[in-house]
Amino acid sequence: MSKNNAALKLTVLLVSSLTIMSVITISPALPAISSHFKNVPNSQFIVQMVLTVPALFISITSPVAGLLIDRYGRMKLLYGAMVLYAIAGTAGYYLDNLYYILASRAVLGIAVGLSMTIVITLIADYFEGEERKKFTGIQVAFMSIGGIILVSLGGFLADITWRAPFLIYLLSLAFLPMAVIHLYEPQVIKAVTKDGNKTKSPPLLWLLIINTMVMWILFFILPVHLPFHLKVLGVEKNSLIGIAVAISTFFSAISSFSYFRIKGKFSYYTIFFMGYLIMAIGLVITALAHSYVVVVIAMMFSGFGIGMMIPNTNLWIMQIVPPEIRGREIGKLTMFWFMGQFLSPVLTLPLSKSFELPTIFMIAAVILFLLSLSFLLLHFFQVSKRPVEPTYD
Repeated sequence: MSKNNAALKLTVLLVSSLTIMSVITISPALPAISSHFKNVPNSQFIVQMVLTVPALFISITSPVAGLLIDRYGRMKLLYGAMVLYAIAGTAGYYLDNLYYILASRAVLGIAVGLSMTIVITLIADYFEGEERKKFTGIQVAFMSIGGIILVSLGGFLADITWRAPFLIYLLSLAFLPMAVIHLYEPQVIKAVTKDGNKTKSPPLLWLLIINTMVMWILFFILPVHLPFHLKVLGVEKNSLIGIAVAISTFFSAISSFSYFRIKGKFSYYTIFFMGYLIMAIGLVITALAHSYVVVVIAMMFSGFGIGMMIPNTNLWIMQIVPPEIRGREIGKLTMFWFMGQFLSPVLTLPLSKSFELPTIFMIAAVILFLLSLSFLLLHFFQVSKRPVEPTYD
């Protein structure tokens, strides 16, 4: 398409980076926030919710966003979401009530639920075939690179004051003029087939979106619990915590950027097999680590594993979902994506009261290994049965 110029692609990538900012940017500041609000009942749990409650509201908002953008279009909703993002995201800088901060993070989640669903849908709208395959990997890689920069910056700012990382959310206002100038509204197709029946997606969609939720539940154990694990290992500087999380994001970017080449050699199922296995290795190393350097090595594995699975999921769904209901179905993907991030601390914090963090990491590694084997079996089943799904390039 003639409008797929460099400015359009850069704008899509920059707006995509708002997603990664929404949750993990303040991760290095969690111990300092917990210390500041230590007199608040159940403060440790609430502080972890400050990190992940946006994910809950992203998951609640995304299905509604998908319906809205299929009916009313993409761009006006995106502009409003970016403004709301800046207002809600910076609230932690000036609010001094933990519950108010928690509420502002919920509003942030609503903004991201709209913007992320729209961005993924726009990628499917703007690109086709091999170009879509390449750009899907580049988009996830760019999000990861943004995460590296922003989490590292968040760590350094948290050493000044725990409030400072919240100012990073102002970046959405810097990206807004670019979105207005360079992005355009694609043509919306009515979700009705020629015979008058409503368009539907194949059942495979549900396997993919439920797998997405499980994937994020397991991966998000790291940004939620790693800062506290590193404190136990004697790491005091928040900047070092931010770098450790950023290392994971960096290797996620490497594997995402290489996704186009990986997909050329392996099936969707095989890529999930490899991704889960590599993540399992990372969690085992994390559980056994007794030094900061070993934890950093573990983050390399974990990041590389999830980095190949995110574009694998996105591309597969783009190919099997009919264009007429693309926004709605990508809204479901976004819902389960962030529901997994929200559920991660909800499920693991009770475990942390009974088990030490290394034990929790090892339990997660075992689950990841079992998931890896499951996708290997699905690969062989697919080869033997050769199921054919419709594709929409």
